[in-house]
Amino acid sequence: MFRSNYLDYAALMAQLGTWAQQHPEFVRLSVLGKSAEGRDIPLLTLGCNPDTLRPAVWVDGNMHASEVCGCSVALAIAEDIISLHLGQASGGAKTLPPHMAQALTGTLFYIVPRMSPDGAEAILKTGRYVRSSMQNTRVNKGHAFWQAQDINGDGMAGYMRQQDSNGDLIELRDEHNVPLDPPVMTARMPEDAGPFYKMYPEGVIANFDGRRIPDPYFLSDNQYDFNRNFPYSWAPEQEQAGAGDFPGSAPETRAVMEFATTHPNIFTWLNLHTFGGVLIRPLGDKPDSKMDPTDRAIFEQVEAWMTEHTGYATVSGFHEFLYEPDKPLHGDLSDYAYHQRGALSYVVELWDLFTQLGIERKKPFIDHYQKFERKDVFALARFDREHNASRIFKRWQKVPHPQLGEVEVNGYDPRIGISNPPLERLAHTCETQSAAFLRVAALTPNLVVEVVSQEKVDARLTRVEVRVANTGYLGSYGLASAKAMPHTEPLRMTSVGAGVKVIAPQQAVIEIGHLDGWGAGKYGGTSIFMPWTRGNAHERFVTLVVEGTGTLLVKVGSCRMGDREITIRLAAEGYAK
Repeated sequence: MFRSNYLDYAALMAQLGTWAQQHPEFVRLSVLGKSAEGRDIPLLTLGCNPDTLRPAVWVDGNMHASEVCGCSVALAIAEDIISLHLGQASGGAKTLPPHMAQALTGTLFYIVPRMSPDGAEAILKTGRYVRSSMQNTRVNKGHAFWQAQDINGDGMAGYMRQQDSNGDLIELRDEHNVPLDPPVMTARMPEDAGPFYKMYPEGVIANFDGRRIPDPYFLSDNQYDFNRNFPYSWAPEQEQAGAGDFPGSAPETRAVMEFATTHPNIFTWLNLHTFGGVLIRPLGDKPDSKMDPTDRAIFEQVEAWMTEHTGYATVSGFHEFLYEPDKPLHGDLSDYAYHQRGALSYVVELWDLFTQLGIERKKPFIDHYQKFERKDVFALARFDREHNASRIFKRWQKVPHPQLGEVEVNGYDPRIGISNPPLERLAHTCETQSAAFLRVAALTPNLVVEVVSQEKVDARLTRVEVRVANTGYLGSYGLASAKAMPHTEPLRMTSVGAGVKVIAPQQAVIEIGHLDGWGAGKYGGTSIFMPWTRGNAHERFVTLVVEGTGTLLVKVGSCRMGDREITIRLAAEGYAK
């Protein structure tokens, strides 16, 4: 149902539980942590032998409560991976070349479809606005602020409007100067005649003095923006709204950080949001000139797949997605994943609303949100009527308000059509996003350990040559910028004998170092003008001299790559592995 509807918490957990029950050999459902209200934050691990550490891919959705499409896309990616394990490629997986599909069945997937279960449940059940979580542990609550509340008893707490001679909104009028039906609110311009309106959250004013109405604020009664609560370049509340008391002070973000810290094998990180129809890549806090050029080349390949399969634009977070010029975002998840976890990480703002409304590409991309003109509001009203079953704009209903007198409620609902795609377009969003991302997920490194040759030196000694290779796209370190990180340790080889003794080399551990991948980005490899390829930095050969007969266990790995093992039997004549 997640491809045709937005799931509440019970339905989400039922879907995850069904997969885990049906496919226990490669689907595991566990708990990442607890939300502020005590709900389990589900973690789905996909892959054969899920406890065996190896290169992994992370997908998270719905860290912002209203952005429930991210949960649907995360579930679609999970379902498509399950289909690959069953040999029945579905959804976005149907477009994969066979070798890429095969690579994905050897990769681990960690999928957190809903990071904000409390907030999403409130959004879906009551329509109220929540940025991330319902939690509000602020100590400063003595001022006047808006609290969401159901005013007319219908179980919803959306938006309300009130006529006001100083209002900054009017009802949109057609070419005959007749208000649209149902009404559509738009910004008041100097030449507009009344009536004028103000719009507030449906709710009441805490600490109301009977006179001053506070400005509505997206974090009035909910404290956190999870995407400001991560540690990289974190800044306090006075500099960045929603930051929280300290990095990881929200239990939901703390759970993500703890898991990521204990799982250095995450090479790729997809952070799903809505809306806009855009991929936002690093760097978020610096210009492209400060980015590792090798990293940039790989992101150009990601961009090509995003364009091919979704039509979405790809932009630099610093150059095109700052809400205020020269004021980078702080404490966001994708920067944390890139700068501190060394992952190929990026944000996708799902649902290309601007394209659907016929709005031409703006630069910087952030202008789509900040320069939404009246003609665009007309286009949105038409789109809602013709393609969204009129879910956004409805007729307002007059009700008495305990503090403000007569108000009107339920005339505006942005959840489906603005914040998330229409239900009729959800399946298309799921399939195209999965098709693009699964290609990126297939770029993980792949460690191979094999015996190249074995020969008797004399009656008691045997020489064994072992090849250690990375046959994947990315290097064993991941992105080039990740090489310096403490958890990106070099590969090492250990050999343990049973009935045999390793004579040379004498070290118990042999450092293999890092192994390059074969990929270099869309434009980073060989060209018609410079046709030479690289050498063989993707592999290393180690010669072992072993005394006796028995078995030799050779293990190669690191905390980031996991371990690969081979067992070699050494006999008086010949060998078997």
